[in-house]
Amino acid sequence: MNESQSTTIEQSVRKIRSVLRPMYPDGEVEGFIRIIFRHVLHYEPVDILLRKDTVLPDFIVDKINKVVSELQERRPIQYVFNEARFHGHDFYVDESVLIPRPETEELVDMIVDENRSSDLSVLDAGTGSGCIAVSLALALKFAEITAIDISEAAIGVARMNAERLKAKVGFLCQDMLDMPAVSGKYDIIVSNPPYVAEGEKKEMDGNVLDYEPGAALFVPDDDPLRYYRALSDYGKSALKYGGRLYFEINSRFPDEMKALLEGDGYENVELRRDMQGLWRFVRACKRKE
Repeated sequence: MNESQSTTIEQSVRKIRSVLRPMYPDGEVEGFIRIIFRHVLHYEPVDILLRKDTVLPDFIVDKINKVVSELQERRPIQYVFNEARFHGHDFYVDESVLIPRPETEELVDMIVDENRSSDLSVLDAGTGSGCIAVSLALALKFAEITAIDISEAAIGVARMNAERLKAKVGFLCQDMLDMPAVSGKYDIIVSNPPYVAEGEKKEMDGNVLDYEPGAALFVPDDDPLRYYRALSDYGKSALKYGGRLYFEINSRFPDEMKALLEGDGYENVELRRDMQGLWRFVRACKRKE
């Protein structure tokens, strides 16, 4: 993306569009433009419009060129700027963690809406960037939040996000498939674990496959519920009586998820759709005494 000197904002925007539109949908390109100018110049869309004739300094043009080059390589813009917006907060992200998705915000909203009590004890299993744990710590009243992940790099990112957002969360490097036994500790266990079957790779975008951590995404085709099975079994002892499981799930396996949880003795097992109409969440309650 070579440009001569004296490039105006309007010319830069046109150039971004011409370079990226063959690769991305128009709406996504416009989103890129907003994000680029917000980060590089702290401009909002109205500023881009009102200052369209402003000549950009060469070093700003160079910065924009570098970002566009990375986008041409299909690198997610969240990794380009090490930032993802989630539940009203800006989270640091890099290639060691998944980029938080809008549907996971729906999971957080569900938990907050249904759990108004204070001093709840919550476990976030497979925390990644910490987006669920940190958001819950900021939204729930005086909650005690514990977050685990098998990846030390992910725990480092999550801890950084908690510190930046002043959220009180305890972090542990721990494998979800091998949890230490505890009894009646948690009111809530929440997880958005790896759930994409290996066979689904062929349907996924290259920017996900090439940049996001596969260990946080994929499960074997012959055992797609492996993490849910482990957490369900763990919850039978680790949850308090009346405590709840909240999972984000693969929309291909809602019936299997419901059967798993009911088979493990949970009550009020409820599947829920996301905003796109896909089966995306399940909630279950441990029987009361």
